[in-house]
Amino acid sequence: MQSTESNRVPHSNILPYEGCVHYFGQILTETEADAYFETLLQTIAWQHDQAIIFGKTITTKCKVAWYGDQAFEYTYSHIHKYALPWTAELRILKALVEAETGETFNACLLNLYHSGEEGMAWHSDGEKDLKKNGTIASLSFGAVRKFAFKHKQSKEKIDIILQNGSLLLMKDTTQRHWLHRLPPTKKVHTARINLTFRTIVAS
Repeated sequence: MQSTESNRVPHSNILPYEGCVHYFGQILTETEADAYFETLLQTIAWQHDQAIIFGKTITTKCKVAWYGDQAFEYTYSHIHKYALPWTAELRILKALVEAETGETFNACLLNLYHSGEEGMAWHSDGEKDLKKNGTIASLSFGAVRKFAFKHKQSKEKIDIILQNGSLLLMKDTTQRHWLHRLPPTKKVHTARINLTFRTIVAS
């Protein structure tokens, strides 16, 4: 089906069925968001992301980092990561997101995309380490980028533009029924940092 770009009222569900996604818009001013972007860029322990595909380890251009309440193990694409202790800025941002959403989180996966040519392919966050049907809060800094959802059965697509300092919430059965991605684009030449606050169920 043809993609439709969401123009819905903030806090309303942007998905038409079988999932729940709320876009809060900008919860930080441009000045605040820019300051956090620079701090995160300099203080986070960024590493190139990796994935094991057909037995081969692939290193991506984008960088990632993994932080949490404790050294949670998190596995995706057959790669194991162990959470680092929260930085001061991440604690502040986690508290802000929790106050805004009424949810609680114990970990955060961060992504650094150096330009619009770096993105994320279609996927859903269904790793066994994550709380089942748990909430994921996505906080964006830097470049304005399109974010897309696609229903796994109907293939219906919903696109939304994520602003600098904005918050997106995915919850309930969204991961079960919908895929999401950050499509690459040659129109964006600046970097974006994305914080995805999650709940890990310790084994």
